[in-house]
Amino acid sequence: MASSISTTSEFILDKIGGASNVKSLTHCATRLRFQLNESSLADQDALDNHPDVLGVVPQGSNGLQVIMGGGVADYYKALQALPGMGEDARPAAASSGKKEYGGVRAKYGWVDYCFEFLSDTFRPILWALLGASLIITLMVLFDTFGINDFRAEQQPPTFGFMMAMWRSVFYFLPIMVGATAARKLGANEWVGAAIPAALLTPEFKALGDVGETIHVFGLPMVLNDYGGQVFPPLISAIALYWVEKLLKAIIPQSVQMVFVPFFSMLIVIPATAFLLGPFGIGVGNGISSVLEAINNFSPIILAIVIPLLYPFLVPLGLHWPLNAIMIQNIATLGYDFIQGPMGAWNFACFGTITGVFIVALRDRDRNVRQISLGAMMAGLLGGISEPSLYGVLLRYRKSYLRLLPGCFVGGAVMGLLPYAFGQDSVTTNAFVFTSLLTTVAFKPLPVYVIGIAAAYFTSLLLVVFFDYRTKEERDKARAAAQEFEAKQAAELAAASPAAPAPAAAAAPVAAAPAAAAAPAAVAVAEKPVKTAMQPGAITILEAPLEGNVVPLTEVPDPIFSAGKLGHGVAIQPTGDTVYAPADGVVMVKQDHAVALRLDNGIELLVHVGLDTVEMEGRGFTAHVQQKDRVKAGDPLLSFDKAAIDAAGKPSITPVVVTNRKKFASVEGRTNYPVAVGGDLLTITAKSE
Repeated sequence: MASSISTTSEFILDKIGGASNVKSLTHCATRLRFQLNESSLADQDALDNHPDVLGVVPQGSNGLQVIMGGGVADYYKALQALPGMGEDARPAAASSGKKEYGGVRAKYGWVDYCFEFLSDTFRPILWALLGASLIITLMVLFDTFGINDFRAEQQPPTFGFMMAMWRSVFYFLPIMVGATAARKLGANEWVGAAIPAALLTPEFKALGDVGETIHVFGLPMVLNDYGGQVFPPLISAIALYWVEKLLKAIIPQSVQMVFVPFFSMLIVIPATAFLLGPFGIGVGNGISSVLEAINNFSPIILAIVIPLLYPFLVPLGLHWPLNAIMIQNIATLGYDFIQGPMGAWNFACFGTITGVFIVALRDRDRNVRQISLGAMMAGLLGGISEPSLYGVLLRYRKSYLRLLPGCFVGGAVMGLLPYAFGQDSVTTNAFVFTSLLTTVAFKPLPVYVIGIAAAYFTSLLLVVFFDYRTKEERDKARAAAQEFEAKQAAELAAASPAAPAPAAAAAPVAAAPAAAAAPAAVAVAEKPVKTAMQPGAITILEAPLEGNVVPLTEVPDPIFSAGKLGHGVAIQPTGDTVYAPADGVVMVKQDHAVALRLDNGIELLVHVGLDTVEMEGRGFTAHVQQKDRVKAGDPLLSFDKAAIDAAGKPSITPVVVTNRKKFASVEGRTNYPVAVGGDLLTITAKSE
């Protein structure tokens, strides 16, 4: 696994133009986020076609997101360990003092940076928020089953300690936001953390009650509860950036390390306590009040609009401001009314990806099946939509026609049904990621469950019955899946050890069949001699399998039928065992296929059936291993044709010379029955 991650990371770094082209690198739950010096140096097509990469999303002029899924942190670490990467090898993006951004709104200047600033501030905190949300879910479950009152002020020691575990994230969230916001802007992140921390200390809270006005330095200060607030630390980080910039311009560099943080804290902490903090709380309360007014006016409108907006907000990174409002609502109102309708979007997304998984199983599309399975699990269990969105939905734009109806139906249900339970809307008392594990955090619970189920199954059924692709996309995906399997086999064959040194004399390949071989078989000498094809020499390659010989063009696979893997013929098998047609070495051994390098330099691939890799070895028995030395007539693998037929796979077996470019011609007579050891291919060496 580690080797694969390292190899893929090296590939990614190479295709984005190397370490010298990377200005900065961060990551979120699913995405590597690059800021590049020159975006033209990045080979986006090569990245997008790599099997480990779920998608590539350009961000403005020089930003690039590479979607890696749930294992993104491992790829990030591997990239940071590569030469030229890491904090020591590459100067920080903010060291120039210039704001680094390049989002999709880059041409709009300051608007672009505002959204990028919010997104990059909250992304690093995502893991802590996700962990805390599941702890909250456990506490709500205990409440649901009557074990402990989640909202009681006095908690038993055990549950009090569990409350501390999740409240640590939300109460001290201003410190985390202050740090990440300052780092994004280019200010010192630890000073950025210290500023809101000062307003959470026991000494500050002991100054008076919330809402009380006291006098400090002879000036009036309104006391607020800053626990869980997000806008005050955001605003104070902006102030810190400008203060630091001013101080660095007037303080000699030799003493900046001492006096810049000293004066920064001396200026910005009082400014936050007197002015910026109350202003930030007012901004958050104002936005929350507007949304609350809309919700009070018509919860149905809000419940429908929110899930219909998210499919367009998330790809642009514009959903983070709404997440901040959710946290603000809980801090000020004690509940949030946005997360419930947002769940309709998430489960419509997860329903769509589940439908894609079912279709991939039906079409035997291994690549999409793997991507959709991982995305489905990340969504249903973790509430993370990015793998679904970037892995499949944004690649197949028709999928939005399956997604949006689910969003609408789920939102409509959540807007209409609460009245039956005496509530205006679906609410929650905690910030959670909307997954199956967190459903109990919402009330009324029946309405929420019905709403997400309606969203989920609406989108799922639309995909299953109407597909998520156009006809052209479907045909292309099927061909690509077959090509990928064939290419893998070819790459394995090309990576095998070099052929043995050629002998002086040329001789035809003679294969001794197994005991059950037909009389047409040609006997092999007791001690076969390694031979090499001399210029112009002709070698007769004998059949490794009993059956009816047909042209490659009749193979219902564009890779084999077009001769992309090599020239040869195909056999409709009547036998059930593949034998070595001559002496050689096993280059590649799979459950359903075997590749040999014969002693005369011919490289031969025998691929039993089509798409039989999906049978995962069922119905196949291997008699050799990779790198085994085999003699003519040795059994290589056996198969159960009835099992192949039952699996719905064609049993037609291509037999191709994969290094055919080394020969003048590879020809075979077709449309006749052949026994093991019968003449199959005529191979002519090139003339000097």
